[in-house]
Amino acid sequence: MALNHFIDVGSTQFDTSSSDILQRLLGRIPALVEEIAKGASTRDLERELPFEAFGQLSEAGLGALRIPRELGGPGGSVSDYIELISTLASADPNVAHALRSHFNFSEAVIHSPDSAEKRDYVSKILDGKLFAGAHTEVGAPLGTILTRLTRDGDSYRLNGKKWYATGSAYADFLSFSATDDSGQLISVLLPADRPGINVLDDWDGMGQRLTASGGVLLDNVQVLASEVKTRSHNADVGRHCSTLRQLHLAACAAGVVRNIREDAIGYVRNQARAAMHSPADIARDDQFVQQVVGEIAANAYAVDALIAETARILGDSSVALFTDADTLDQQLIKASISNAQMQVVVAKLALRSAEVLFEVGGGSATSRKYNFDRHWRNIRTVLNHNPLLHKARVVGDFYLNETTTHLREGLVF
Repeated sequence: MALNHFIDVGSTQFDTSSSDILQRLLGRIPALVEEIAKGASTRDLERELPFEAFGQLSEAGLGALRIPRELGGPGGSVSDYIELISTLASADPNVAHALRSHFNFSEAVIHSPDSAEKRDYVSKILDGKLFAGAHTEVGAPLGTILTRLTRDGDSYRLNGKKWYATGSAYADFLSFSATDDSGQLISVLLPADRPGINVLDDWDGMGQRLTASGGVLLDNVQVLASEVKTRSHNADVGRHCSTLRQLHLAACAAGVVRNIREDAIGYVRNQARAAMHSPADIARDDQFVQQVVGEIAANAYAVDALIAETARILGDSSVALFTDADTLDQQLIKASISNAQMQVVVAKLALRSAEVLFEVGGGSATSRKYNFDRHWRNIRTVLNHNPLLHKARVVGDFYLNETTTHLREGLVF
């Protein structure tokens, strides 16, 4: 099967000359999301990693969403990808979040120059393989890489410990940064089942507990010469991917707000009782309950609109990269400032929604069996990845002084 002519989505082969390939792929999402949503709250309570969900995602072919048609993929837009993440997050934000590294890898690949390596990566993505990894280290100054790659005959050995390995427990291939014998910073891309790679699953955050964001112990892992890469990238692609990684997280929060809206509606209709002093006989007729649900729904509407507009702008950045447009620098700045502004507002609306959810009911709404507090915990954890105060300051500096330094650096945190 030629990858530039067919994409295998699940058990069905689609000719990429057909105009409906993308829509047929996207059409798989609702049923998949319905399955992932089953037991999501229980998984959070009992800390059960959602391995099955990632098998379903791979089988559906959704990890290849951003691969262009000319490379054998469906040609999904940035907007398609971000809507996928929001929709997945409405079912289980852990699943959506854990795909962040994969889509970051995919985005960098599709914007890289043609090469045998690129074609190999694309082939793996089209085959349903998922990518993750870790580069951060704990106990060393920021940016310092203590993980060592040492020569061992014709190959190498990798030793160290990484942190924030989001999605690594679910991935087929993992990337790690290291320092080689000459002190040069390199990276390696390895099969996740290579002996000596130990995903620890020791993430202890209060939220996003199932993202496999803890440590990876690298114990004398064999690395072939072909698996060693000198760390280098196109700076403009890096800026685009940095902004897109942050939009991915915001899309996770957006999905949680959608879930809050549905939980509010479901609880009022099925469990809530009218308050003692309410003039209404049933909770759904209580004007204050209606007001709370209305506010949550309005917040979800606004959050989705902000996410969608930012995704559209980042889609323009992607096109500018593909075409090497003269306006590329300005387009990347626009994407970064749009993303920063969006996050400041989305954060407030999302946290507010998670808080007022409890106003639709009395003490019973705090019951552990409903696990409504997971929404606030998950949103707060997602937001802690990027300091919002810094984003607001950078936006203000841009409008007051036309400063673009941090915008060109991608606001990476």
